[in-house]
Amino acid sequence: MIVQIVAVAAGLGLVIAALGLALLRVLRRRSIGVMLAVVAAVTVSATLAGVVAITLAMILDGRPKNIVLTVVGIGGLVGIGVALVNARTVVRASRSLVGALESVPPSGLFTPPPAPLPAELQTISTALEQAYERLRLGHERERALESARRELVAWVSHDLRTPLAGMRAMVEALEDGVADDPETVKRYHVQIRVEVDRLAGMVEDLFELSRIHAGTLRPRLTRTGLGDLVADTLAAVEPLARAEGVHLTGEADPRVPVSADAGQLGRAVRNLVVNAIRHTPARGTVVVRAVAEGTTARLSVLDGCGGIPEEDLPRVFDVAFRGEAARTPGPDGGAGLGLAIARGIVEAHDGEIDVVNQGPGCLFTITLPLA
Repeated sequence: MIVQIVAVAAGLGLVIAALGLALLRVLRRRSIGVMLAVVAAVTVSATLAGVVAITLAMILDGRPKNIVLTVVGIGGLVGIGVALVNARTVVRASRSLVGALESVPPSGLFTPPPAPLPAELQTISTALEQAYERLRLGHERERALESARRELVAWVSHDLRTPLAGMRAMVEALEDGVADDPETVKRYHVQIRVEVDRLAGMVEDLFELSRIHAGTLRPRLTRTGLGDLVADTLAAVEPLARAEGVHLTGEADPRVPVSADAGQLGRAVRNLVVNAIRHTPARGTVVVRAVAEGTTARLSVLDGCGGIPEEDLPRVFDVAFRGEAARTPGPDGGAGLGLAIARGIVEAHDGEIDVVNQGPGCLFTITLPLA
């Protein structure tokens, strides 16, 4: 008798399970709530079928059998009802998440649904919020880079056009014989050479900046002493400082070793020092220091420029930023790329560069890990 009851219940369960799996396959593209309801219905149906089979197989008649079947039927209805309510809750939560996605503004700021979500949907909501935040920041960087690129093209075009126009005027004067006395001809030749050198420097800066932005700047790291690098830099810019009437001083700890590309890092330091000299008035002082602080090396350049407006400090290292509206360069001016290149080189060395107003001017600081 027991074997017969087990066989009947198992057989009915397998049949209902097979029908449920077939139905789930047909409904696999439907709502998750419908699928949950099907699962609950299959479970309840299998239980009901087994109980009904056992009840009918037992010698129960009349009122007892009706009571058993009624109780089982009510239990089945309660189970299916709870499954439907749970499915509706899940569907409502998923629709609120979809609504939050559809209402994302053009700014890309994702706002999670206000209603509490099941754990899995909450995880998806958090992941979507983080993904949208990364996308938003990426779009902002892209827009900033595009704006900087357009400004760079416009500014550099102006900076190139000005010396080219001057050289063209001088060349035409020499060709037409307007300037024929030896002194004027010599002066024109010297000026043309100066402009050509300046244009070559601007082109070299643009090439270096393009390597930085493309991520192709690969420093060849060797053990380098910042003291030696400071000494070499001061020796290279001494003629410019003397011509500008600026006093240069250098202070360096005896031993400040870093892992760096001496040529590239030297260019970054030279850009900072040259920038400091050009913005320091005559009889002013530019101080270059290199010290070791814990596990880091700190190289600083203090000028006497009088300070930078606080609202302009975050833009000092932007491409082509000069802190002034006029774009006409001076006789030794460049395209305003020196500080941007210095930042790119320092960051390629896993370092940091910043600027603050201090004392008579600005303090530029490069921080690198000690070797």
